[in-house]
Amino acid sequence: MTTESIKWFWYASPQTFFPFAGKLARVCAVLAVVFAIAGLYTGLFVAPTDAQQGEVYRIIFIHVPAAWMSMFIYGVMAFWAALGLALNTRLSFMMTRALAPTGALFTFIALWTGALWGRPTWGTYWVWGDTRLMTELILLFLYFGVMALQAAIDERRRADRAGAVLAIVGVVNIPIIYYSVQWWNTLHQGASVSFTRAPSMAATMFTGMILMALAFWMYSIAVALVRVRCQIAEMSSENQGQTTFSPAIQ
Repeated sequence: MTTESIKWFWYASPQTFFPFAGKLARVCAVLAVVFAIAGLYTGLFVAPTDAQQGEVYRIIFIHVPAAWMSMFIYGVMAFWAALGLALNTRLSFMMTRALAPTGALFTFIALWTGALWGRPTWGTYWVWGDTRLMTELILLFLYFGVMALQAAIDERRRADRAGAVLAIVGVVNIPIIYYSVQWWNTLHQGASVSFTRAPSMAATMFTGMILMALAFWMYSIAVALVRVRCQIAEMSSENQGQTTFSPAIQ
């Protein structure tokens, strides 16, 4: 076993992960602010006006990265849930709990900004028959379901396992969201960014979206790590009557 693998296992302990999470959270928070400022400036002031949609298209610099993060966070959450069920690691379940609220937030932002974009573009805020919209709404309900299960069961380990099972089952919705515009005739436009072809937009537009995606990514990591630290401190307080990590909580 190499030194690196031993170090990773060492960080798998909540006690040793606590100070590391604090340092990493601060770095990610700073990066989130930097990327957000750069992304908003690029999207609002540098990117050109769209020839068809005019200025209203600029909502994509919030909408598209939020939609990306809503799916990405769910996949990461399900990964930690599966790891927790397979290895029975407490830190994995903590990560699942920490990621769910942020994933729900980005899913709501994606739906809300999509509705604001849809009114001037499609002539309506919402279309119930649109597969992309409905599957994204289902994703929001899945996040709520995971959080509700975790909160409804008093025994912590049973609550974590129940939430983890639902998170894993809900993964099937992610590819449906992504490929819905290809599998069905929907009102929602196709993907502007793909892994198999060049972006169908100006370079500055693409840059602005990537910068905002990085900002949302860094924000998600920072907030999740702060929540994990809170869970570790709470667990320590419950087990010993007072937290053993108080010097690191700053």
